Amino acid sequence: MTPPPPGRAAPSAPRARVPGPPARSVLLLRLLLLLWAAAASAQGHSRSGPRIFAVWKGHVGQDRVDFGQTEPHTVLFHEPGSSSVWVGGRGKVYLFDFPEGKNASVRTVNIGSTKGSCLDKRDCENYITLLERRSEGLLACGTNARHPSCWNLVNDTVVPLGEMRGYAPFSPDENSLVLFEGDEVYSTIRKQEYNGKIPRFRRIRGESELYTSDTVMQNPQFIKATIVHQDQAYDDKIYYFFREDNPDKNPEAPLNVSRVAQLCRGDQGGESSLSVSKWNTFLKAMLVCSDAATNKNFNRLQDVFLLPDPSGQWRDTRVYGVFSNPWNYSAVCVYSLGDIDKVFRTSSLKGYRSSLPNPRPGKCLPDQQPIPTETFQVADRHPEVAQRVEPMGPLKTPLFHSKYHYQKVVVHRMQASHGETYHVLYLTTDRGTIHKVVEPGEQEHSFIFNIMEIQPFRRAAAIQTMSLDAERRKLYVSSQWEVSQVPLDLCEVYGGGCHGCLMSRDPYCGWDQGRCVSIYSSQRSVLQSINPVEPHKECPNPKPDKAPLQKVSLAPNSRYYLSCPMESRHATYSWRHKENVEQSCEPGHQSPNCILFIENLTAQQYGHYFCEAQEGSYFREAQHWQLLPEDGIMAEHLLGHACALATSLWLGVLPTLTLGLLVH
Repeated sequence: MTPPPPGRAAPSAPRARVPGPPARSVLLLRLLLLLWAAAASAQGHSRSGPRIFAVWKGHVGQDRVDFGQTEPHTVLFHEPGSSSVWVGGRGKVYLFDFPEGKNASVRTVNIGSTKGSCLDKRDCENYITLLERRSEGLLACGTNARHPSCWNLVNDTVVPLGEMRGYAPFSPDENSLVLFEGDEVYSTIRKQEYNGKIPRFRRIRGESELYTSDTVMQNPQFIKATIVHQDQAYDDKIYYFFREDNPDKNPEAPLNVSRVAQLCRGDQGGESSLSVSKWNTFLKAMLVCSDAATNKNFNRLQDVFLLPDPSGQWRDTRVYGVFSNPWNYSAVCVYSLGDIDKVFRTSSLKGYRSSLPNPRPGKCLPDQQPIPTETFQVADRHPEVAQRVEPMGPLKTPLFHSKYHYQKVVVHRMQASHGETYHVLYLTTDRGTIHKVVEPGEQEHSFIFNIMEIQPFRRAAAIQTMSLDAERRKLYVSSQWEVSQVPLDLCEVYGGGCHGCLMSRDPYCGWDQGRCVSIYSSQRSVLQSINPVEPHKECPNPKPDKAPLQKVSLAPNSRYYLSCPMESRHATYSWRHKENVEQSCEPGHQSPNCILFIENLTAQQYGHYFCEAQEGSYFREAQHWQLLPEDGIMAEHLLGHACALATSLWLGVLPTLTLGLLVH
């Protein structure tokens, strides 16, 4: 239930000048208030949640474009630095253009199904599931009425490429992953609709087609794949992240296990008939994301984002993983590619008791040498390494965990005005919002702060895709209705003057010439705080401005709400009357307003009411109301006029009296 605005009588109550209604109406009104408060608190919230909530309205015509129809499945392709966003939908590809400071536009390219007859109407559709830039144009692949096919888009011209198995699934609901590297293509998509139901990781284009053994993964759900160029070209690796069914069937064991697998990019298959068409360098390791201090384990991998090291050191690439548990709580764990590589190079094999053959399983060989049969057989029977991959940092714990259910993540490495590096995480929730979380880039696990929750769409909907453009400093997100361009800074949402700007702890924002501005829009260094605990103390004024006085005239025995917007979800809001705290709303109160309900206004309840916000050492007066007896405001108004009239008369008489005194 949405509470009434401040200074308004309760909806079920008569106007304030009329005495209160019967007791039954009072009880009903109190029940409605309790239900509203319960609904708000049921959502749950802690100080690790977002500090503020912001609806990104954008600039009219510039930051949001509708599809014009419902798109239940979308895939988004965006090249960094470009104003263009390609989105694959149902039977068409949309080209959105978001030029800086101008209205956005959209063009569509129709790519309908080429099959005239199909069993199910839904199967007749052509859902575009892959968009990828190739030298000859944009490659678009789709389900094509359960006959996966591809097309090449060149200058809005559609060139059919025919059926291409492995590039698109038979249904848009299937878990699929396709990785391009030069002329090589890797895929997790099955080639036959009714055969080969066991998921495999394949090389479908390259020197030779290879696939993983059917026994090395148990019902995998693929999340992310990447190719890592190591110090020697023959040592280049393919890493892919997935979750699978837990082989441990103990009732207390988690259902899923999160993994990272490695393959040698130069793998040429084996020497025997059983290994010639299979990856011979496959190994997998468990990804651990748990907090021993709170005994919380997060076993279900949701998404992965790789943040390259700015100096180009591949071992220092940071791997951000989003995990969830059976209660849909989430955690973010950060790993390094160097740690992952070390685990695969040095660990023993789980369940294997003998000495490892030479070359050891998983080792990449130079000059395209084939892997010996003995090495393949050992790795094929014991594909998991014994050592687990643990998060970075001395404590080996999550970066943070939350009661929110996160689904996707992207990370932006940026440098604030004072030169310090930050990693800013953007995480999508199952509620169709984005959380903006800041991590200091220099220290491990130091002061992780959830800055805000962003509503990116005109109408609330699940976020289907999200892409980060670090060059343009934008997020591109799509729902079933629209595509939205969201700036990374969003400094205009912070109220409260300098104190409110710095309390946001947003590394993109600073205080300059009386405004909270983006560090990218200012030509000079802006005021930012390097003190994460008490950033407001950097402001020139020691205390924030007081709230303006608002007055209302009320009849005795009437009922009334006082409503104070809870701008910061990390603050405690209190309504104070005289020296007494009448109502207190803690950070876990997650609701838009802190409400004080006055059930029966007595003579002692008239007077001044202050809504005060306390956030650590930061204190501000959010609202100031004065409740006056009926006609009290009119009396003050008349008294004010009388005083003004007396003053003007006195000023008019004063010169005459002065002149008279001088003459005498």
